[in-house]
Amino acid sequence: MKNISLVFIIIIVFSTFSFAGGPWPQQKGKGYFKLSEWWIVFDQHFTDQGLIDPNVTTGIFNTSLYAEYGITDRFTTILNAPLLSRNFMNNLRSATTEDIIVAGEAINRLGDIDLGFKYGLTKPGAKIPIALSLILGLPTGTPVAGELNNLQTGDGEFNQIIQIDAGRGFNIGKTPAYISAYTGFNNRTKDFSEEFRYGVEFGLGLLNRELWITSKLNAVESFKNGATAETVTSTSIFANNSEFSSIAFEASYYVTKKVGISAGVAGAFRGEIIAAAPSYSVGVFLDLSR
Repeated sequence: MKNISLVFIIIIVFSTFSFAGGPWPQQKGKGYFKLSEWWIVFDQHFTDQGLIDPNVTTGIFNTSLYAEYGITDRFTTILNAPLLSRNFMNNLRSATTEDIIVAGEAINRLGDIDLGFKYGLTKPGAKIPIALSLILGLPTGTPVAGELNNLQTGDGEFNQIIQIDAGRGFNIGKTPAYISAYTGFNNRTKDFSEEFRYGVEFGLGLLNRELWITSKLNAVESFKNGATAETVTSTSIFANNSEFSSIAFEASYYVTKKVGISAGVAGAFRGEIIAAAPSYSVGVFLDLSR
């Protein structure tokens, strides 16, 4: 029961996984700002063997602010802040009598905030831009809450991700497009397993660049060096040694030259200790780089 409900820690990682992607820093004084709602509701999960097991219906909703701002033409600061994270779990009922075994609960708290720094290793306008990022995962969320201590909006540990991105913009006929790839290492504290991360993103600009369609393939491979049950709590066990491969799609439409709306969907097609359900997002953004 505890292990199933503690899947939220992995969900939070999944929802912020594409953070700081792309090898294009913002120009000096320019920026990109997005307010979005991300959510997932699931009643099954991937086990540590990659199988799918049922669980009590569980969910999380994150209202987040994402921001990029160019300090120089090659150095960008990045913020990803879940300002309000709602974590809930429905009633757990007996399969035979329908009696409530464990009453459902919910919390509304601040989530874990990511602070990032991106530096362009190549000069602006390079044919194949390359950028290096440092992403700091701050433990600002709540790792333990609820009557059974099984509700979370954060994992309680400070992690650091080093990531390198490379990409290229091009045209398909008269249609603008781009492709980028990244790889990174996530160093985690408090006996959490380190991770190797990688992915690819493809984007296509339609309707005179007013509509952008993007697809992403993301993956996390665990070093499997997390602490064991004898040395840490059940919360840490559930977050440790997890991995997944996911695919995501997003559409962004510019209502005006600089203001737009977006909608996306993502889901893991392979996983260990992660929710087996799609996540969704909607948002509104301000793009000062145009």
